[in-house]
Amino acid sequence: MSAKLLEGKPVSEKILAEAAAKVAQLKAGGVHPALSVVLVGDDPASQSYVSGKERACARVGIKSETHRLSATAKIDDVLALVRALNARPDVHGILVQSPLPDGLDESLVVEAIDPRKDVDGFHPVNIGRMMSGGEAMLPCTPAGIVELLLHYGIDPAGKRVVIVGRSNIVGRPLANLLSRKGRGGDATVTLCHSRTTRSPPRYSSRR
Repeated sequence: MSAKLLEGKPVSEKILAEAAAKVAQLKAGGVHPALSVVLVGDDPASQSYVSGKERACARVGIKSETHRLSATAKIDDVLALVRALNARPDVHGILVQSPLPDGLDESLVVEAIDPRKDVDGFHPVNIGRMMSGGEAMLPCTPAGIVELLLHYGIDPAGKRVVIVGRSNIVGRPLANLLSRKGRGGDATVTLCHSRTTRSPPRYSSRR
């Protein structure tokens, strides 16, 4: 079987165009979508990711605002900001850029986000809904991988898929999406990780 290059740019352009159309419909109905990003610290990679999100929002017509806290911010400061954003009716999505600086419990911050505004899909409520096949915010990287496969006509249904890595951000949710019933799923998934050992050899007995 020959290798096939799956280019992400055409897929992202398609998704952005679809998002822009949906945003236009919402605005026509009086809803102006807005995303609030919380950036703690000055990690260069995190700053780059946030800048990319700001550009994407501007392109599709979503209002975006970035709340920057210093690397010395306390957990109470971050939680207070998240709760304030939860309470704002003009904020429809909240994203806390990870990783957080050392000493800040990321799970506490994620669990403080209103599940309805959790655009990363990391809140336990959204994870539970995803695992049970319900409607939920989905983690963006696994969801993007499924869309990439489908865009290029690679239907996972009935196929055997091997995923390397069991992170809560990519590996585990991707395994769930590919194995669940319906669009982009119905695959038989093997999840490998750092403790995976080589399978024992298969022996055939002859009589």
